[in-house]
Amino acid sequence: MPLMLSRTSPPVDAVMLEARADGFAKRSIKNEAKLAAIDLAIRCIDLTTLEGRDSPGRVRSLCAKAAYPGPGAPRVAAVCVYPNLVAVAKDALRGTGVKVASVATAFPSGLSSLDVKLRDTEAALASGADEIDMVIDRGAFLAGDEQHVFDEIVAVKQLCGSVHLKAILETGELGSYDATRRASDLALEAGADVIKTSTGKIGTSATLATALVMAEAIRDFARRSGERRGLKVAGGVRNTKSAIAYLVLLDETLGEDWLSPDMFRIGASALLDDLLLQRGKLATGRYGSLDYISKD
Repeated sequence: MPLMLSRTSPPVDAVMLEARADGFAKRSIKNEAKLAAIDLAIRCIDLTTLEGRDSPGRVRSLCAKAAYPGPGAPRVAAVCVYPNLVAVAKDALRGTGVKVASVATAFPSGLSSLDVKLRDTEAALASGADEIDMVIDRGAFLAGDEQHVFDEIVAVKQLCGSVHLKAILETGELGSYDATRRASDLALEAGADVIKTSTGKIGTSATLATALVMAEAIRDFARRSGERRGLKVAGGVRNTKSAIAYLVLLDETLGEDWLSPDMFRIGASALLDDLLLQRGKLATGRYGSLDYISKD
C-alpha cells in the first residue's frame, strides 16, 4: 500500500547540490574497475526507440542488438518501445532474459484523462509489457494539484500490480530542484517502483544534479519506510564517461545495493555504441570502428 501524501519536502541547497554533482564526473577510475563499470552500465540500459518512424522491423533490429550487443558484452536490461510494438519486442526477445518496457499514460505530455491513461497502460500490459514507464501530469503538478498527480500514480500502479512502474518526472519542465525533490517524494509515496528523470523529448533531460536530488529522495524514502525504490536517468546520457559518473553518484548516495539493473536504469539509444567501443579499447588497446557494431 502506498504511503499517504506528505505535505512537505526538505528544501534543496542548489549551490551545495551542484558542487557535489560536479564531483561525480571527476572521479578517477582504474582500468580494471572501468571494465566492470562499463559492463554494469550495459546491463542497466533500457535500449530505447520512441520515434514516429518506429516499425516492427526497426524494433526487431533493436532487440537483436539488446540481446547480443557484441562479443563478450552482457545483455542490456530492457528494450523500451511504444505500446503497439510491445508484442513485436516480446516475440523477438523470447528466451533472452531481456525485458520489454513500454511508455504509457499519454507519453510524452501526460495530458489526457485518467481513463485514457489507464487504457493506454492496459494495452501495453495486455501485449506483455514487463515494465511500464508512465509520465506524470506536470501541468497539474505545477498548478499545485499534487493530489491529482498522486492519485493518478496510485491508479496506474494498482493496474500494473507486480509489473514495475517507472514514474517519469520530466525534471526539465519542473523549474527547480525543490520541485524535483517534491515530485520525487510524491511519486515514491504513491507507489512508483522507479522514478525517472525525463522523457528524452525536451531540450533538458538527465543531469547529475537532478539525478542527485532524486537519489537523495530515494535514500530518505528507504530510511523512513524500509523500502528500496529505483532510479532511471534518461535523455542526454550518450558516452561512457557520463554513464560512469551516474554509477559513482548512485554508489556514493545510495550504496552498493542500488548498483544493479533492478534498482538502476539508463534510458538511451546511442550510449551502448560508445560503451562497446570503450570496452573494446580496454581489451585491445585500440579503438574500434562503429562499422563493426551492430546497427538498430
